[in-house]
Order: sequence, then C-alpha cells, then structure tokens
Amino acid sequence: MNISIFSYKQNIKVDFTERSTRIKLYAKVNSIMSKGQETKQRLLDSAQQLMYSRSYSDVGVQEICKDAKVQKGSFYHFFSSKSALTVEVLEQLKMQMIESILLPAFAKDLTPSRRFERFIEYAYQHQVQIKEQYGYVLGCPMGNIALEMSTQDEEIRKKVETLFESIFYVFVDVLDDAKKAGEIDQDADTSELAQVCLAYGEGVLLVAKTKNDPEVVKQLLPYVSKLIGFKGQNI
Repeated sequence: MNISIFSYKQNIKVDFTERSTRIKLYAKVNSIMSKGQETKQRLLDSAQQLMYSRSYSDVGVQEICKDAKVQKGSFYHFFSSKSALTVEVLEQLKMQMIESILLPAFAKDLTPSRRFERFIEYAYQHQVQIKEQYGYVLGCPMGNIALEMSTQDEEIRKKVETLFESIFYVFVDVLDDAKKAGEIDQDADTSELAQVCLAYGEGVLLVAKTKNDPEVVKQLLPYVSKLIGFKGQNI
C-alpha cells in the first residue's frame, strides 16, 4: 500500500511494508519539524529583541526576517501577521519572566515581605543589565507594548491583559501569605493591594525608562512595601 505524505516541498511516497523505509520516513519528518521549530524560534527571538529595544511600529516583518536569517515567505508559514507573531512573543516573554524573575524572587524560603524585597532587587538588576546591553533603560516589555498598541490591536491588548493578570495572581498569593504571617492587617484586601503593586511597579519602570536611569527602580520601588502596609518596614 502506497501512502503519500506531504513535506514542505515534495510528495514522499512510501511502501509501508518496508520497516526500514518507515524509519527513514519518520526521521525525515522529525527533521523537517525540528528545523521548522528552530526557524519559528529564531523569528520569535528576533522580534522580541527588536520590538523591546525599539518599538512595535518601528519594526517590520522584513527586518525581523533579516535579523532571524529567514526568508520572508517562510514567515507566513508560521504567523498570519506581525500581530499574531507579537501575541506569541508576549507569551514567550511571560514564560521568561516567570522563570527568571517571579519564581526565584517569590520562592517561599523567605518571609513575604522579604520576597518583595528580593523581587525589587531582581527588577533593578534586570534594568541595569538591559542598560549595559543596549545603552538604554527599556522598562517593561509588556508595558511598552500595552502603551503603544492597546488602542490599535485588540488581540494584543487582551494578551497583555492576561500577562498582567499572571503577575497580579502571584502578588495576591504572596500577600495572602503576608496576611497569614501577620505581616499586614488581617482586614487588608489582597486583591486590591496586588493591583496597587502592579500599577505602581509599571509606573516606576516607565519613569526609569523616561529618565534612562535604572537607579530610579532602586530608589522608588521599595516604597511598594509602604503601600502594602508591611509592619515594621522602614523605607
């Protein structure tokens, strides 16, 4: 029995009575899929770097493809548009933020108030490293996209909203722990405080970007402890 399987450019006909041929076919298909994933990842990484260091509007598909060393025609095999690409870039940013900042910063080896202090230090060090790399403080990549695109692209706006919600729920979890530990008042509304933390943090990063000075983060973010109302905290 002959069965046709379509690769990107050719029709492969295989006799499935031959075990060795099946193995070769599977290897070829896996190789094609692996190369495709590598190509897609290069596009995502290039788009993330270019959009973060400049802006969404300033970067076109052609430049993203050139930076990723991918033919422009291949771009549309993976993404229907630059907007669709950006939604996936934002998801990638979320996973990177969770793995590199949120999880280690809010690990439960410290008291809730100390976890927030560690988070502030991580946020500060990240902006220091960004300025060393690019010459500029770039702020929050998700906040940047939100400011630029929320009134222009509903899918991007909704994606950023869900990413902010991810941060919000991390804050709620830590603040609930703080209430249990007696570090904040028992009648504190942790959902409301989490929103305050998120809004204040985004504002600080915007000011730091405007001044091109990561020290703004170190100077102002610690005041989040005062906004939360941690007991015994001196700013």
